[in-house]
Amino acid sequence: MSTRHDTAASPVKGGAAPGRPPGGTASDGKEARRRQKLSRRWQRDMRWSPYAFVAPFFLLFLAFGLFPLVYTGWASLHQVELTAPTDMEWVGLRNFTRIFDDEFFWNAAQNTLTIGIISTVPQLLMAMGIAHILNYKLRASTFYRVAMLAPYATSIAAASLVFVLLFGRDYGMINWALDFVGIDPVDWQGDKWPSQFAVSTIVVWRWTGYNALIYLAAMQAIPHDLYESAALDGASRWQQFLHVTLPSLRPTILFTVVVSTIGASQVFGEPLLFDANKGASGGAEHQFQTLGLYLYEQGWINQHLGRASAIAWMMFLILIVVGLINYVISRRLRASS
Repeated sequence: MSTRHDTAASPVKGGAAPGRPPGGTASDGKEARRRQKLSRRWQRDMRWSPYAFVAPFFLLFLAFGLFPLVYTGWASLHQVELTAPTDMEWVGLRNFTRIFDDEFFWNAAQNTLTIGIISTVPQLLMAMGIAHILNYKLRASTFYRVAMLAPYATSIAAASLVFVLLFGRDYGMINWALDFVGIDPVDWQGDKWPSQFAVSTIVVWRWTGYNALIYLAAMQAIPHDLYESAALDGASRWQQFLHVTLPSLRPTILFTVVVSTIGASQVFGEPLLFDANKGASGGAEHQFQTLGLYLYEQGWINQHLGRASAIAWMMFLILIVVGLINYVISRRLRASS
């Protein structure tokens, strides 16, 4: 009896399971389109997201930086009063030419220069010394570093009012100490040089700790191997400071000098609150009136916005000159190093 054998179907190439059509299924097409869409979105995100991140800064700069600068420059070419800021009369460069014949402007510029020198030089020297001390291992060093920032975090108004009490002519602690050692009392608010010295002490007290921390951060970035090599050569700590620390701090010193100079040219709150009459004249004889106070007096007390705008632009040009000097000095330092 013959047996019957059924003919088996030929196996599909590549395995027993049925193969996929060459064109793929509908789900594969959807997945490919989804991936392509995500790829395009990722490319757009990588291209435009950096601009979105920096856009808030530029918007704020346009609103509160560039627009006031341009508008102030436009107002400086007009005669405009605070009572009617929209009524402008074209005068060209007359507001600028009047500045060169204005003795009060030059007095304010001279006061700004002297107060800046009196406050900047001792401030940076003291900051350098404090940073050098804090750079060594001290107990509670973190406490001292935080304490250095306390004057910087203090309000200008609070600090100035305290110094007004200290430098009081009749009941101030400074005159009490001078009288204790046999020195006659000083009129710190009425005389020119004492008043400028008193205003400078407020600036020194507020900014010395801030600059000290900047110097300290730069000192800690100096390789310790340089100090070890200098010590092996027999250099003392003072010689290490002169020949290792100071040359390494040249860029930082230049930075603090420029920033302190810019800050000194814009001193406003300290002399304003130090004035006994609480005005913007900088004393009865304008003995400590700075450019910032003179600008405020012209614009908001005398209500001459055009003239105040010209003074503001003159201060801006001074800052540009300071920046150019910084650029030239920094290039020469880089070339020499």
